[in-house]
Amino acid sequence: MKLWVNGGLRDADDARVSVFDHGLTVGDGVFETLKAVHGQAFALTLHLERLTRSARGLGLPDPDHDEVRRACAAVLEANPMERGRLRITYTGGLSPLGSDRGTHGPTLVVALGPTDPRPDTTAVITVPWTRNERGVLTGLKTTSYAENVVALAGATARGASEALFANTVGQLCEGTGSNVFVVLDGELHTPPVSSGCLAGITRALTVGWTGARETELPFDVLERADEVFLTSSLRDVQAVHRVDGRVLTGVPGPVTAKAMRVFEERAAADPDPSFR
Repeated sequence: MKLWVNGGLRDADDARVSVFDHGLTVGDGVFETLKAVHGQAFALTLHLERLTRSARGLGLPDPDHDEVRRACAAVLEANPMERGRLRITYTGGLSPLGSDRGTHGPTLVVALGPTDPRPDTTAVITVPWTRNERGVLTGLKTTSYAENVVALAGATARGASEALFANTVGQLCEGTGSNVFVVLDGELHTPPVSSGCLAGITRALTVGWTGARETELPFDVLERADEVFLTSSLRDVQAVHRVDGRVLTGVPGPVTAKAMRVFEERAAADPDPSFR
């Protein structure tokens, strides 16, 4: 396995980032995860645009898109696989042991690992912790991911693959690494970005391709929604058959099945789509 670290490919055993890197010491970094199929990364342009928005939100320099594209291409070529998880990590770089950022410039790492196709349906749980829709990191895809690690571990222990959060005012928000959609009376809804959820790439494409409505939803909508599904770069569109102890029957339902089909067809037709 070969990784890209600060300007070139490295063997996995020789790939090194300083223990003083700000991404390690204080979580001062941003990242993107992309699906790669047969060496082709999906929606790379949209992911690079979000990487830049996240970097600006932390006050990091804009990443060089040409460099990141070269790094992704090199890693994909060096590690041929049928289906992979392509991870771009961009951090504050070598810095003092504290919150102050150093002057050495950012760190760029691109890595690839194999991943299995997701099942068509999955189980989720709800958790008592909340997303802060007014926080400084709201809407940014940062490496400060510990609360997601804790929540996802709880989901795994309960036989689920995802945990769903409300925000601080009791609205449905998002999962640890996914966005959530619900069907109510035949209409498809998803929380707006103002709820505090990440502006997911797959979420936005699904909204655009299906006409889903962005709606403020109470957290207990999960107890009565006719259908529920998740979206993310590696899940695409994935139906939910259980929420906590509630079992949904006939999954995927008709609205979810259509969204799955539309996403698959549109993504296959254009591997680098645009929101415009």
